[in-house]
Amino acid sequence: MELKLMCSYVSYVVPRKLTHKAYKELIYIYNNIEKKFAMLITKSYLKDLVYHVNGAAIEVHKALGPGLLESVYHKCLKKEFLLRGISFFSEFIVPVSYKGLEFETDLRCDFLVEKILVVELKAIDFVLPIHEAQVLTYMKLLNVPKGLMINFNTVNIFNEGQKTFVNELYRGLPD
Repeated sequence: MELKLMCSYVSYVVPRKLTHKAYKELIYIYNNIEKKFAMLITKSYLKDLVYHVNGAAIEVHKALGPGLLESVYHKCLKKEFLLRGISFFSEFIVPVSYKGLEFETDLRCDFLVEKILVVELKAIDFVLPIHEAQVLTYMKLLNVPKGLMINFNTVNIFNEGQKTFVNELYRGLPD
């Protein structure tokens, strides 16, 4: 398997099994390339980004319908993001820092879009509070202002299959 790193300028395809050090170096490079865009984040920009991500999810759902495994929707949504020019990390490793110790975990965020939006996919009958807590925790650990959960096991994603989450970082952004 491969890990695909997308940013505004380039796309990197790297082996899935990276050392922790090599992974951190790639993140450092990505951070430096995108650093100048960090100052442009506003609430309205995030709203538009969520709109585009939802549009991509709706396109995938229209083509496939409900009832498939989450992994199928994940692969198709990756392709849709690429077609739409949306920058993302797929299956992003969520680091955990505890009392000054940072360690690698098995936590994987389905998508980290433009380094400012956590996107978690589901293909389940009922979204439970633990699923919502997962999104909020990823937002906290990744230090991003907004999260989006998309459940593909619905008739209509727009009306019943998506939910957005915000935190204190979002509340501090300009309009």
